[in-house]
Amino acid sequence: MPSAPASRRAPLRFSRPALAGVVCALLLTACGQDDGGGGGQGAKSAPDGFPVVLENNCGEKVTVEAPPKRAVALDQGSAEIMLSLGLGDRMAGTGTWTDPVMKGLEKENAKVERLADQYPSAEKVLDVEPDFVAASFAATLSKGGVAPRGQFAELGVPSYLSPTDCVGKDNSGDGDGARTKTLTMKPVYDEVRDLARVFGVRERGEQLVKDLESRVDKATEGLDASKAGLLYWFANSDAPYLAGCCGAPGVITRELGAENVFDDTRDEWPQINWETVAERDPDVLVIGDLTRKSQTAESAKRKIAFLESHPVTKKLRAVRDERYVLLSGQAMNPTIRTVEGIEQVAAKLREFGLAK
Repeated sequence: MPSAPASRRAPLRFSRPALAGVVCALLLTACGQDDGGGGGQGAKSAPDGFPVVLENNCGEKVTVEAPPKRAVALDQGSAEIMLSLGLGDRMAGTGTWTDPVMKGLEKENAKVERLADQYPSAEKVLDVEPDFVAASFAATLSKGGVAPRGQFAELGVPSYLSPTDCVGKDNSGDGDGARTKTLTMKPVYDEVRDLARVFGVRERGEQLVKDLESRVDKATEGLDASKAGLLYWFANSDAPYLAGCCGAPGVITRELGAENVFDDTRDEWPQINWETVAERDPDVLVIGDLTRKSQTAESAKRKIAFLESHPVTKKLRAVRDERYVLLSGQAMNPTIRTVEGIEQVAAKLREFGLAK
């Protein structure tokens, strides 16, 4: 389930001061500043490799004239890619978090202003005068999220949406959308490469992708988990969000050669009742350990307490045998931390004796 909170924010409304601030930030000459000479400054040539043009980013053409200096990552997934590329000094803010930041990025993340734990308001984003914004989910760049892409475009602020939430995915209905094509790690790697291009650090992007691919290979080497039936629970105990076949949990499952007990639905995170879960009776429960507070049973501790006390779920064999795998929300979303999910589930299946 995407990291976006259940609550919805009002559509973007620009106040005059906020609008003026953003427009000033986008002008080639600084607002209200004297250049020290009698005449205007000449136009500066674009840096090598710029402008960067992404011809089709989720249906939009994105043009970035120069490497961003005040980028805002509107979702945690986007933030962690930027930080992993060593771009913390070029970030003006972040928003929409489900988990603590990825290990190894704590110091750099602490230097970047967190605009909100959930969706930051449009005004809050504009206050930091962004020159580029990126999001992991289409919902974030929409009326019910931070702001539609078109409204950022009106101010000359390029926006980027992760291909993991649009390539082979239908977001037209309610809920979290459905996969028309089975997700792989390729769109995640494409996102890394796109952002590396936008910031002019292509070599860093290629190295990050290489490192992620190497970790997947190492985690899955010689692994055969074909007899393990997995269930992925993201959030909500009343009407649980459980993973369908073909999103990030599907990537994890296929890399391990295991089975998702709900691989018969292409919905990203369908809400399924516990009686149906009991019928499928999974071998292992992969549980989202979230720190946000927008749904019931967000933390793994609360989820496990529920499972072990509910009259239906306490009879599940995974519960009786305490076969739990705890993952961050980001590992269960299509992000660079999906690799972390592959590693952690693989290790636990070996520990449980369910993988050769």
